[in-house]
Amino acid sequence: MIKPVGSQELRNWIVDGLELALIDLREEGEFSADGHLLFAICLPFSKLEIRIRELVPRKSVRLVLCDGGETITKIAADRLVQWGYSNIFILDGGSKGWETSGNVLFRGVNVPSKAFGEFVEHHSGTPSVSPEELKMLLERGDDLVVLDSRPWIEYQRMHIPTGVDCPGAELAYRIHDLVDNDQTTIVVNCAGRTRSIIGAQSLINFGVENQVFALRNGTMGWALAGFDLEQGGDRKFPPISEKSLEAGLSKIENVVTRFGVRSIDQNIVEELTHKSEDISLFLLDVRNVEEYEAGHFPGSLHAPGGQLVQATDRWVGVKGATLVLIDDTGIRAKMTASWLIQMGWENVFVMTDVTALDNLEKGPAMSLLLQPSAEVAGLAVDQVKFAIEQRAVVLDFSSSLEYKAGHIPGAFWAVRSRLNECLAAIPDTHNIICTCSDGILSRYAAADFLELTDKTVSRLVGGNAAWRASEQPMEVGFQNLTTLNNDIQYKAYDFDDDVEAHMQEYLSWELGLVDLINADGTSRFVSLPVDSN
Repeated sequence: MIKPVGSQELRNWIVDGLELALIDLREEGEFSADGHLLFAICLPFSKLEIRIRELVPRKSVRLVLCDGGETITKIAADRLVQWGYSNIFILDGGSKGWETSGNVLFRGVNVPSKAFGEFVEHHSGTPSVSPEELKMLLERGDDLVVLDSRPWIEYQRMHIPTGVDCPGAELAYRIHDLVDNDQTTIVVNCAGRTRSIIGAQSLINFGVENQVFALRNGTMGWALAGFDLEQGGDRKFPPISEKSLEAGLSKIENVVTRFGVRSIDQNIVEELTHKSEDISLFLLDVRNVEEYEAGHFPGSLHAPGGQLVQATDRWVGVKGATLVLIDDTGIRAKMTASWLIQMGWENVFVMTDVTALDNLEKGPAMSLLLQPSAEVAGLAVDQVKFAIEQRAVVLDFSSSLEYKAGHIPGAFWAVRSRLNECLAAIPDTHNIICTCSDGILSRYAAADFLELTDKTVSRLVGGNAAWRASEQPMEVGFQNLTTLNNDIQYKAYDFDDDVEAHMQEYLSWELGLVDLINADGTSRFVSLPVDSN
């Protein structure tokens, strides 16, 4: 049965310590720009079948839907019931009703994690340097290492000159191979603020003897100061040595004691998996992707530690869930757990030495996709080419930025939750072909079309990736949009114009989060005493 829930009751649920999944059905761009509840998980209706099992694994958990509009919310709720979810509520009045009731709305994405970064800097006094100071130190030739705490793909897009890529949880794990002199100054950066702060404070908490600083405002601050960024490059953390591993294992125990990190073995993890009807259990492997795919604990998902702290809501859709972090040596998992504990996650455990197990799975994580409401005929690239010649219309359900970067010539861009807008905007045709970047989302959109039109509907098998692989021409740009391109939140660097203004806006937003968090009053961030050792 689907039931309503009022703002006050929902607020009580948010702070009662019990499990709660709060799902906002809007596209990410709408979710970000129009404001949302602090602990709302952005799971657009467009991707419901693709991500619901990953984000909300327990079907009896309290599950609150909001902001899909009357039609979309009802469809989503009905489908959740069909898939076995049994405790579904709809927020009366949505996020606007929440705000009218005297509560706070938040713009942006990954807000709890971003706000936590500002909380850490304020309460821990994380040292920082300005871009101007860092530029001076580099030009002067000081003994200095710049470590970029972002994933490799972000580092490749732009980074500080001399910077070495070493994402989040890898920092403490590999620091002794990256810096072999305790007189070397370490500066940690990201694109903005959060991962710079958390990365620098991680090394401080870990007990490195070096001076450690966060780069104030990251690469955005560097660019706003008028300094050039580099693109590409190959400076990356080296393989870990025995010496570095031994040093890390000796240091991590102080972190474990200070933050109350709890470890469990495989037997207890298996016991927890048998309680999946009673608890929402997330098995998260925090190593890098190559290690994960070489062999991981069955049923675990890849969630690199630094990104997990930066965007916890990307992997965990249930507030109050039980999190088991998996690692081979424990250093990365224990550092990650120390941060999640401070963020207010009470049920966090670490399982170590995964590589010693004999039942590991290899390759990417097992697919958790749900079946579409109907199967639609799949076409190969040559069949799509022929259909286009016969005046078929191609609808592309990739993200707007993916569409801009390259799409089938003449294709129209669409959003799955706005199919009526799409039908009103495209030329009259008897034949619609759906595609997207990888052919997954378009499979569900095509199934939805069958309920809206009597036209022939099909899909490109493999999506645009298959089209590219067959060396077909691609078109770039924002031609043929059937709806507003607010499907995702654009980063400052994604805009063609006023990039600096977007940078300033983003940094001001991050800095303002602490006051909003205090006004909201539903977070439970923990400030532990500074280590006296």
